[in-house]
Amino acid sequence: MNDLATITALLLLAGLLEIGGGWLVWQTIRESQPAYFAILGSVVLVAYGFVPTLQPLDDFGRIYAAYGGAFTVLSLLWGGVVDKLNVDRGDVVGSVVVLVGVMVILAYPREER
Repeated sequence: MNDLATITALLLLAGLLEIGGGWLVWQTIRESQPAYFAILGSVVLVAYGFVPTLQPLDDFGRIYAAYGGAFTVLSLLWGGVVDKLNVDRGDVVGSVVVLVGVMVILAYPREER
């Protein structure tokens, strides 16, 4: 149970860093914000790169697959809160499907190596 809390907290932290850093770069390039947005976004993205190494799981591919699913949901939440994206039923259904996939990837019983 402790691992589940750690995995979840690190998924959320990584998601905020990856999405936030990308959003800051987007703001500079697409929304004409100052260059320091892109610089800060780049620093945040570098910090994000270290977060997965803190995961208690040992499988790089599985961790990144789970991150991809979690980031899908977090990106829609970010869009709804920060960019006022009109999240619709398709977004919600897709997010549920993705989260089920993430749970299968993380919780599926596997043989010890």
